[in-house]
Amino acid sequence: MAIMHILDENHVVSTEKSDLLPAWVNPDLNRLMVVKKADGDFRSWAESLVDLPAGAMFARITGVTTVWPPSWSSVQAERNLHLELNSNLVFINHSCAPTLEWDMARMEIRVSKNRDLKKGDLLSFFYPSTEWRMAQPFDCWCGASECFGRVEGAARIDAQKLDSYWINRHIREMLEEQGP
Repeated sequence: MAIMHILDENHVVSTEKSDLLPAWVNPDLNRLMVVKKADGDFRSWAESLVDLPAGAMFARITGVTTVWPPSWSSVQAERNLHLELNSNLVFINHSCAPTLEWDMARMEIRVSKNRDLKKGDLLSFFYPSTEWRMAQPFDCWCGASECFGRVEGAARIDAQKLDSYWINRHIREMLEEQGP
């Protein structure tokens, strides 16, 4: 059912054709991803509902709230800024071979520059690309050949090992300050 709102005699806002817009224009995560759940704690994941080329916009990050202290579900957006996503984006898990890149300065999520995204692909990003120190470190089970094993944040990883990943500006700056 279309919702209409009359702005003036020449302009009517309608949702009738909103499905024609790319889902990232007006973030509609239900058109981009589906959340799957299994029994047990931390046993949920997200899968893509769309095919997109490498580097394409996947979604904008909207509806966030700031949080302190950081938690397992927050995302570090700047050196001292942590955000709760308040959406199904929280189900996009970590992988050492991610399908997505999270650009926190632009508040957008892009398909990884290294591969196309296909419908049914697991949605993942490289947590150390946003996180300096993880509020809740964990053992990775992504299965990638380049798997780091333990994920604790960028502060615990040799900077050279991060060179092949897209890393947010605030993490790059902290890596430079930390030195070799």
